[in-house]
Amino acid sequence: MTGGINRIWAWLIVEELVRLGVDTFCLASGFRSAPLAIAAAEHPRVRLISHYDERGTAFFALGYARSAGRAAAWITTSGSAVANGLPAVVEADADHVPMVLLTADRPPELRSTGANQAIDQAAIFDRYVRWMQDLPAPSDRVSPAYVLTTVDQAYARSLGAPPGPVHLNCMYRAPLAQENPCSAAYLDPVQAWLKARRPYTRYVTQRRDLGIGAVSNALARARRVLIVAGRLRRVEDGMAVQSLAEAMRWPVFADISSQIRLGVESAMLMDAYDLCLESKSFVDRHLPEAVLYLGAPAVSGNLLRLLARHRPEPFVVVHDGPDRMDPTHRATHRVNAGVAETCKGIHARLGSSKRFDEAWLRAWQRANRRARQKARDGMGISGLTEPFAARAITRLIPKGHVLVLGNSLPIRDADRFGTSGGASVQVIANRGASGIDGTIATAAGVAIAGAVPVTVLLGDLAFLHDLNSLALTKGLPLTMVVINNDGGGIFHQLPVETSPETFERCFGTPHGLHFAQAAGLFGLRYEKATSAKHFEAVYSTACSSGGATIIEVRTDRRQNFLHRRMLAAQCALAVQEA
Repeated sequence: MTGGINRIWAWLIVEELVRLGVDTFCLASGFRSAPLAIAAAEHPRVRLISHYDERGTAFFALGYARSAGRAAAWITTSGSAVANGLPAVVEADADHVPMVLLTADRPPELRSTGANQAIDQAAIFDRYVRWMQDLPAPSDRVSPAYVLTTVDQAYARSLGAPPGPVHLNCMYRAPLAQENPCSAAYLDPVQAWLKARRPYTRYVTQRRDLGIGAVSNALARARRVLIVAGRLRRVEDGMAVQSLAEAMRWPVFADISSQIRLGVESAMLMDAYDLCLESKSFVDRHLPEAVLYLGAPAVSGNLLRLLARHRPEPFVVVHDGPDRMDPTHRATHRVNAGVAETCKGIHARLGSSKRFDEAWLRAWQRANRRARQKARDGMGISGLTEPFAARAITRLIPKGHVLVLGNSLPIRDADRFGTSGGASVQVIANRGASGIDGTIATAAGVAIAGAVPVTVLLGDLAFLHDLNSLALTKGLPLTMVVINNDGGGIFHQLPVETSPETFERCFGTPHGLHFAQAAGLFGLRYEKATSAKHFEAVYSTACSSGGATIIEVRTDRRQNFLHRRMLAAQCALAVQEA
């Protein structure tokens, strides 16, 4: 009977999650999780993604949720398998991405006994989950309603304010997965639920009062209002920011993941703002009186340094979560609400007021044009560099695709040098904790969730970190552009003073690897870009191929560091002259 009740509880969990809208389950194989795995595999409305790497499946679930806007479930066995999910859970917590974590565990009598594959895993995710429940080992003495209401509570918590991961730790006694049923009367307490085909408990969230009247009044008093569009999850948020900026004639510093940076034609969009900020003399003459900061923190280090030394008032931060989202500690107003609804609320209160400094706006527009032109000219004569590859992708990526950016230098290059002249595409990045792990798995999850082609731009170390996840990409419309500069290129840009030998051992960490054989191992197409024109050609071909392709761009770390410095200096001079 134990095996039967294990299967029934697992079916209750999976069925209730499906009724709540969770239709994708990511599984890393293991025997203790057999009841959950079988329940998911045999459910007619479940899409089961099976992969041998727990970390990869967790990041896949993360990418899926980012793209689909709803949680996926992650199933894993007990022990260190659970610990492999921590990096993805940390990212989901930091960037408010819903996930449902279903981990199998040993029963109480095998805990702290030295039993095989048994660790203290109930609270392993600790503060990184919105809610955790250590479910008892299944028993027919416990009502099935308890299982259902527990799942309903977990799902509601995953969508709370803010959204994030939730953890159900599921204990199972052996025998684990036999089909012998327990008493048919066991499900009598939930007969209405069985017939209704809807969740057992529905949570209703009341709309929040935005409370932005004071914020709008404060912004109305300023003539030089700057909008900073940081990382935004939804395309609708980006559209609302653009509408507000154009109505009020407030310039926008748009981060690469703001959803309005690519393919947007707007005189208010400062797509080269980071390069403009290289000219301190220009910036100091054209400081804003007020800042409206929307979304999660932007990538730009120049912007962070500007805000650290200058405090406009008001400084309004808008984000739909309780965290401060204010690393420079400059906020005078903190609005805990959605970006789109806040923008609409401000616009409704201020109307189409023309209280703005036209000369100040035009100065920023001139500076933006000069910086953009100078960067384009500088890259045009330098061949296949890392900034060129990032810019070319933003210019050539087809409409309807999604761009996933790896951390470290790739996202910085795309933010700094990407052009708004290409297609309007969604941009996704794991910037909550900004790790380089799980990038390929995340991109695969995005491709599956949206049924869309995906380009992922990442570095060689991020590629090596997630090599196992290449198995998830086969057959997907996924173009992986790997910048291979033989190590940690970003460290050349940091203030590290040491000998070249020590630098290479501690920071550069050269590996000497090329990736054609990795593509062959996993049965993927491979191209090595040999020039700027060749890169453009092979990238366009890969995007239209409908399959998974690795494009390797081999570069020199030191030369690209000097190239970026040269471009920044030229842009600063051009802006100063403007």
